[in-house]
Amino acid sequence: MKIKLILFLLFFSFLSFGAKPIKVMLLTGQTDKYHNWPVTSSQLKAILDHQEIFKTDVVLFPATGEALDQFLPDFSRYKVVVLDLNIPEWPEKVKTAFEKYVQNGGGVVVVHEANNACPNWKAYNLMTGLGGWGGRNEKSGSYCYWKDGQYVTDNSPGPGGAHGQRIPFVINVRDSEHPITKGLPKKWLHQNDELYGNLRGPAQNIHILATAFSTKETGGTGKEEPVLFTITYGKGRIYHCVLGHTGTDFSDSVQDVGFQVTFSRGTEWAATGNVKQNLPTEFPTETTVLLHNLSKLK
Repeated sequence: MKIKLILFLLFFSFLSFGAKPIKVMLLTGQTDKYHNWPVTSSQLKAILDHQEIFKTDVVLFPATGEALDQFLPDFSRYKVVVLDLNIPEWPEKVKTAFEKYVQNGGGVVVVHEANNACPNWKAYNLMTGLGGWGGRNEKSGSYCYWKDGQYVTDNSPGPGGAHGQRIPFVINVRDSEHPITKGLPKKWLHQNDELYGNLRGPAQNIHILATAFSTKETGGTGKEEPVLFTITYGKGRIYHCVLGHTGTDFSDSVQDVGFQVTFSRGTEWAATGNVKQNLPTEFPTETTVLLHNLSKLK
């Protein structure tokens, strides 16, 4: 009987160890006047919590005017850091710690306006691959977009960052074999969102997973813009999602099931290099959006 009990406990311990959650730092607390970080961060945490494979800690960057001398998050405690943060600069000691974390294999997820941040931080721009606004121009790197069935770069001069009207648009999967996008429809309609375009940056070690066409009729660029892509930096994996605009009075872009699925899968991939999540039984089609307000499940 004692032997059976010991074996059972060992087996239970093995199962518990195998089910150890992925530790996520959601770094947020500041953004620009056009975005609403309290809403976005609560939605992002709800999406991850819904999967039950993540343990998400929300870490708040000190507000403008608050002291920064004691702010030094322990990145090493986490498998992945989700950036829901848009500020022009980080303290030097935090930058150094973050660079070391990613170089050594820490995962990163960049959400929407986080690619606007830190235009003068070289390592950050290498990690994000492409960025917008913040004075970015041809000195920041190339424009990058999808043309004639392939990813191209464009070194012509001009500002980095643009978007047209906030409307639904079709996501076009360009790599159906990557763990993040495997099993997803080739096309699906994404709910009202800002379609970032004319992003530019170092674009090193970048791999495009999905694009969307930015129509000139709605104020866009007239190009097939990258919307989901990955980057490697040192040993670190980065998943970059330009989707997910949340303004002062709406958040439906992050309630889009396509956004939720790719965000949670991208977070798992950035943390582990694999994706074990099951796909939902329902998913947007090329002509129909599908919303799920996970914040209401709390």
